[in-house]
Amino acid sequence: MIPLSTRMRPLCLDDFVGQRHFMYKGSLLYNSIKNHSFESAVFHGPSGTGKTTLARIIAREMDADFTEINASETGIKELRALIEDAKLKFFGLEKKQTYVYIDEFHRWNKLQQDSLLKAIEDGVLRFIGSTTENPYFSINNAVLSRVGQIYEFYPLSTEDIEELLLRALGDSERGLGALNIDYDEQAIHILADMSSGDARIALDRLGFIAENLDGSGGITKELVAEAMQRQTTFYDRGDDRYNLLSALQKSVRGSDPDAAVHYLARLIEGGADVVMIGRRLLVMASEDVGMAYPQAVSVVTSCVQAAQMTGLPEARINLAQAVVFMAACPKSNSAVSAYDAAVQDLRTKNIDDVPNHLKDTHYSGAKDRGYGGYLYPHDYGGWVEQQYLPDSLYNERVRYYEPTDHGREAAFKKYMEALEQMKISHGSNKS
Repeated sequence: MIPLSTRMRPLCLDDFVGQRHFMYKGSLLYNSIKNHSFESAVFHGPSGTGKTTLARIIAREMDADFTEINASETGIKELRALIEDAKLKFFGLEKKQTYVYIDEFHRWNKLQQDSLLKAIEDGVLRFIGSTTENPYFSINNAVLSRVGQIYEFYPLSTEDIEELLLRALGDSERGLGALNIDYDEQAIHILADMSSGDARIALDRLGFIAENLDGSGGITKELVAEAMQRQTTFYDRGDDRYNLLSALQKSVRGSDPDAAVHYLARLIEGGADVVMIGRRLLVMASEDVGMAYPQAVSVVTSCVQAAQMTGLPEARINLAQAVVFMAACPKSNSAVSAYDAAVQDLRTKNIDDVPNHLKDTHYSGAKDRGYGGYLYPHDYGGWVEQQYLPDSLYNERVRYYEPTDHGREAAFKKYMEALEQMKISHGSNKS
């Protein structure tokens, strides 16, 4: 049987869901497709976010020949045959454009990727490549320069996936509408939320549940948990994951590792996404530990990356290490406080220009404009007194960074105080 995710692929632009940062009525991409001026592009992002779906919609809207291949299964021989066929259509009586969609394009080596260049330049082919890898590292610059447009696909929101699931449940032609399946709205929300932004996972799990209902009931939270092979205690307890994330951060900030691990466990056991937890931990490393232990951001980044590579259930080990580590670290929010204070001044004060001696002088005419006079600190043993702040802030003797005595920051504070004494001494010598 054809998977539900395949059957329910949107067939037109207006049915496409998600990626609203570049796909919406009136966007340049939307208009280029409707105006038949779309040429070539690279789509990159996680699986199940609409890359293949959008490529097929584009080909349908452009009324062009469309060939879809997978880079892991196709080599240069097949590609050359495809290009020759496209030439016949383009230069022959048909005068027809050919679009080729190459999934997992990053799997091709440089020679294979470069074999497309002339066909793209001549207009014989319009190319859409999709990749889950960063295209700036995985695709040759020569290809990227000829493609021009690179679109990043983000994981779909829970609301987007819910929309797709409800569409499938109501569609009698391609979806499950003819089955008249009862469902708990909360169960559909849980399924959408537990799919980690991947519409394919959500739809295929929904299809699996629908195909195996015993006829006595509808779709419930329990069936969703069974289909996803993950617990839904998070939802059963009524815990709000954002409340749990808040409690986790506040427990770390309060140096209570026991409470922090407790909230981490509730998040993981409740089905919270590893990526979502990891993002919050990375913020905490700089916001709450900060300058008191600057290496915290490196340690936590390593733990979060390890968690994403290993996946659950082992990921709990990496995340627990990050949480306990940060809870046991000394704390300082001096860095973010300094930034917030600087932003407040930008919004409320009339601030002078960058001092002339700090402006760029790497061009002819800079000296004529009065730029220059910067003292290179390394020529003076690592530090030399000079003004860095704009005049208005310098004259106010503004200070944004206020180091604490906590952890490693105490050493930074001592260094800054020593510089302050040198400034005072330098000022008295001047007088």
